[in-house]
Amino acid sequence: MTEKKADKKEGKEAAAPAAAAPAAGGKKPQQAQSAGQPQAKEEVKGAVFFTFAVPARVEEIVGRTGTRGEATQIRCKVLEGRDASKVLRRNVKGPVQIGDVLMLRETEIEARPLNQGRK
Repeated sequence: MTEKKADKKEGKEAAAPAAAAPAAGGKKPQQAQSAGQPQAKEEVKGAVFFTFAVPARVEEIVGRTGTRGEATQIRCKVLEGRDASKVLRRNVKGPVQIGDVLMLRETEIEARPLNQGRK
């Protein structure tokens, strides 16, 4: 029985390289073709699309907000676009300091002011 199993294993091993050989041979003519002729356009997968954004500079840090204090409320001045030089109140997540430039996707909506009635 061990001889039959050994024969089967050898048969599978011998068949696998033979199947792989034509695939490798198939790639070589394509490489030779591409050197002499221009390639056709390839499909681009996972293309990146950027949305329009307006830069705004951080002018003042008002305070922390959110249920756990995870966001910072700031006042920023819009640098370009339709609302240039407009000062907005925004909530920002992550580290921020005065002088940073934020890219705002919209400039119409403003954050509500923080409640100053904390005890």
